[in-house]
Amino acid sequence: MSRSFSEDEVRKLIAEAVAPLLKRVAELEAENARLQAEVARLKKNSATSSKPPSSDIVKPPRPPQAQGRKGKRRRGGQPGHARHTRPPFPPAQIDETFLYEFTDPADLKNLKPLDEFRVIQQVELAKKLFTVTEHRARLYRRRDTGAIVAAPLPKEVVRAGLLGPEMTALIAYQKGACHMSYGTIRRFFGAVLHLPISAGELAKTIGKAADALAASHAELQAALPNQRMQHIDETGHPECGKRLWSWGFLAPGPQGFTWFHIDPSRSTAVLYEFLGETFSGIIGCDYFGVYRKFLDETDATMQFCWAHLIRDVKFLVTLPDPVTRRYGEKLLAKIKGLFRLWHRRGAMPPAKWQRAAERIRDAVWQRAKHAPPRSEAQNIAERFRSYGKYYFTFLHLPGVEPTNNGMERQMRFLAIDRKITQGTRGERGRHWCERIWTALATCAQQGRSAYTFLKQSMLSYFSGQETPSLLALPP
Repeated sequence: MSRSFSEDEVRKLIAEAVAPLLKRVAELEAENARLQAEVARLKKNSATSSKPPSSDIVKPPRPPQAQGRKGKRRRGGQPGHARHTRPPFPPAQIDETFLYEFTDPADLKNLKPLDEFRVIQQVELAKKLFTVTEHRARLYRRRDTGAIVAAPLPKEVVRAGLLGPEMTALIAYQKGACHMSYGTIRRFFGAVLHLPISAGELAKTIGKAADALAASHAELQAALPNQRMQHIDETGHPECGKRLWSWGFLAPGPQGFTWFHIDPSRSTAVLYEFLGETFSGIIGCDYFGVYRKFLDETDATMQFCWAHLIRDVKFLVTLPDPVTRRYGEKLLAKIKGLFRLWHRRGAMPPAKWQRAAERIRDAVWQRAKHAPPRSEAQNIAERFRSYGKYYFTFLHLPGVEPTNNGMERQMRFLAIDRKITQGTRGERGRHWCERIWTALATCAQQGRSAYTFLKQSMLSYFSGQETPSLLALPP
């Protein structure tokens, strides 16, 4: 006999059958959301995070408007751009001149010579690219004791040894600015200069160069606490399997300087050591916790980097959750309005611009703080709740840039050097890197010749004179 079921029993049976399916659907939905978030995380690049551009494995697809263009832009100068040509060498720099004329009377019959010439200036290496100077100190025998003594040699000659100051500066420039290994420098000296040189001699030469740069490096270190504005960043530095940290301090502008230091620590101890406990200037930096701790404990003012923040907000737009995406899109729109106004700061009356800046600042701040209950959005909101005013320092203090891009550009050289040289092996290597990086970056910032500065440093070091300064003279 078949049994009939009541309505309640049917509902119960259906619920019991459906419950495992609903549970499984919920599990799959959660897994799907997790996987989509993981895909978004793995697709992070330099545009949506703080990852360096070198981490972008493949180039992003061309935008649709670019895909529809016919053909490619031709190489070289583009239509409408002014042509750039090298200026000719002045007469004082010309070592030899050759004159070419027609000499055959048949050719000259119908030709009238002009006081004008077709000129080709040609640069060539000298036949011998170095000079060898022999310094002889006569030996003497003491009549009373028979001991042998030598006439004194110039101090700078003894201190320099085999390689003079210009040759030492060249090797320092090759090692520091050109990322050349000792082996590569040896091959250059042998093949081009025809001057065999050992790796040991090169290492000793770099040690002398590092010592010659010590005073100018220390001078900039002493000037750090007195800077009104500086940008700071840090990056990893390998040494014999250990991870150290390369710190960079940039006092901006052509009258400023860039100073580097390699340290085992990435903590506020480094900031206290070089800026001091009473530092009250402005620091441009990313949102790393070390800088926030220093901000909380001192009288310093911060300008947190908008480039880092914008990349983090762009990442929100790539997430699968529509609520988080909308929050990111609305916040990006407000930020774009802020920087449209920032770029018009010279085209508006100052008072009017300041009022507009305060309005857009408040709009960005409120939009950022009122985030949906999603972890990624709340992370952005928490930044503004705790440290929001330090994103807007640039709006009311002149000379403050909204990003830390200047210091990050200086750090690119370190990243290249780290990739090629694989780091250092000890304290002497660290001192060399700190000092040559500082000299190269500061000379570039001030528009000076780094090679000339190295040459002057070596001349001063060998002769015991005062080391040239890396602090720029007032304009």
